Order: sequence, then C-alpha cells, then structure tokens
Amino acid sequence: MALVWFTDFSASPEMSLLEKFRALLREAGLPQIFRAGQLVAVKLHFGELGNLAYLRPNYVRVAVEELQRLGAKPFLTDANTLYTGTRSNAVDHLLTAAANGFVLEVVGAPVIIADGLRGTDEVEIPVDGVYVKRAKIGAAVALADALLVLTHFKGHEQVGFGGAIKNLGMGCASRAGKLQQHSTSKPKPDKDACTSCGVCARFCPVDAITVVEYAVIDYARCQGCGQCVAVCQFGAMGPGDEAAVEVLAGKIAEYAKAAWNGRPALFVSFINHVSPDCDCWGMNRPPVAPDIGILASTDPVALDQACMDLVLQAVGHDPFLRAHPEARWEEQLAHAERIGLGSRSYELRRLLTGLDRRKS
Repeated sequence: MALVWFTDFSASPEMSLLEKFRALLREAGLPQIFRAGQLVAVKLHFGELGNLAYLRPNYVRVAVEELQRLGAKPFLTDANTLYTGTRSNAVDHLLTAAANGFVLEVVGAPVIIADGLRGTDEVEIPVDGVYVKRAKIGAAVALADALLVLTHFKGHEQVGFGGAIKNLGMGCASRAGKLQQHSTSKPKPDKDACTSCGVCARFCPVDAITVVEYAVIDYARCQGCGQCVAVCQFGAMGPGDEAAVEVLAGKIAEYAKAAWNGRPALFVSFINHVSPDCDCWGMNRPPVAPDIGILASTDPVALDQACMDLVLQAVGHDPFLRAHPEARWEEQLAHAERIGLGSRSYELRRLLTGLDRRKS
C-alpha cells in the first residue's frame, strides 16, 4: 500500500501555505530521494496564455529551493504541444512560460523545453506495453537524473482527468510521441448538436474539419489531438468511440512508465482551481470542485487515486464525468496499475503542523 501525504490550504501568520508546502516536501521524503549533483527535471505545465488555472510559480520556487539545498541542480521543463497554440515550439513556449511567471528571477532555476526547438529532440525508451513498444520522450526529461513532477489536478476532455500520470505520460512526450498517443482517439461529431458555428474548424491545427450544415472531419488528416472537443461549446464533438478512449488512456499510462523509467522521483499534486478541462486551453472555465489541498507520494497511481477520491468526497458526485460524459477516467488508473506503474491502494497521511494540531 502506497503512502500519500496530504495538507489542506489552511494557513496562519505562523505558517504560510508556502511553508506548509515546504514541510510537505520534506515529510514526503524529498531529502532522501534526491542528492547533490543530480540534474533534476522539475516537470510541470507552464499554462497556455489566457489560462489562469496553472500552478503558481511561488510553489515552484519552494521546490527548487529544497532541491538546491541538497546540492541538486533543478531545471523546469515541459515538452512542446501537438496542437497549435502558444507552446508548440520552444520560442513560443519559453515566452509563454515567462509571461506566466516561470523565469529564473522568480523560480530560481532555468527553463529547458524538453523536446527542443521544434519538438524533435527525443529519446526512444523501450516500454513493451500493450499499446506502446518504444516511447518517444523529450530528451531533457529522458536524460535527467531524477524527476520532481508538480501537477495541477483537473479534468480532461478526452480521458476524464489530468493528474500525475498524464503530466508524466503526455507531458513528457515529444511532439511525435504525443501524435503516437493521440492517433487512435479521433473525435466524433454529433450532427444534431452541431450549430455550424465553425469554431472547431478555426482551431483545428491540421485543417481537417469543414463546416457546411454541420462539422465534418477528414480522418485522413485528423491527428486526434482533441482540440475540437475542447473548444466546442455545444457538446457536438465527442472524444471518439469507447475503445479509442481506453487506448488513449492506456498509451498515456505506458508513456508515463517510460518517462519515469525507474529513476528517483517524487510526485506532487495540487487540488485547487479544479477546472473541468486541461490547462492547455487559452482560458479556464469555473472550478468544478473546491480547493482541497496538496498531496505528495512516490507512487503516481496512488497519488491520482487519492486526488480523485478527495474530489468525489468533497463534491458528492463525479464532476469530471458530468463535464465530459464520454471521457471515463477509471481506465487510466486501472491500466497504470496493471502495467506496474503503481498501486491504487494507499494510506492517506495528513501532515501535522502546529496549525493542524490546533484545528484538531
């Protein structure tokens, strides 16, 4: 049974949230996991321009300081996106990261785009999975000595939720790796729900959609990125058939195993600003769950399961399934456990600070 550490977002004049986060990192074992001289990839999502749900750089600064205190050499990283946006090449990606506060002067560590200028800097890692035999991982992640994965827990329009597994699997993949994962999850238009507004066609990165009376997809061109699913405000684009959703979830889990590749790692997730969609969009819809807390574990599967359980308990229903009825999240966790990425069984251990003791 995996151990998952937890602290809520309460604070006091004696202990700010940043200090609680620092205490959580130490209690979860960061000083024992990382060591002097290691090049540590701090994997996170820098946020698309216009999206305000991504992690605050202030938290990242604390993590960087804790690694540097040990003599490690952290750098912030993410791989370029498959879709057209403000992070599809290293130049735009770095400018977006800077605009959102992820610069050396703020976070204390450099930003290195994992798969390089055009998303082609990759290392193939054998995984021998059900769906993937060799994963294409961004070189900066693949060549790092250790990983600290910082995740904003949220919904996702294609696989139900985005947690540590997705941050690791999809987030560390090169552009070719992302294409390999999306290749079987092509969306399906609903003629009756379509209003012919044309937004899906305007945002399609490969011009695979035409709109006359309703949206029509050219599947020979479609790369399955799911951009049309997210931008449609009328529910007229679904994430494809059931098998395709399961395959995408399975590929993400297998890519996560390849990206981790058995190295020293700690996984941290923040359950706040829980948007129903991925942070890849240049906006964020209102939260579908309250701010709950910060969790950390050496097991990404247990971490994701614990996050999901806390959200379901707090809300009283499944907000992710309600937001995206065809995107079932269970398969991602089930397949991750089947391939040995981690365990869905866990013990949730609350971080006890002076503030927590007074509350109890």
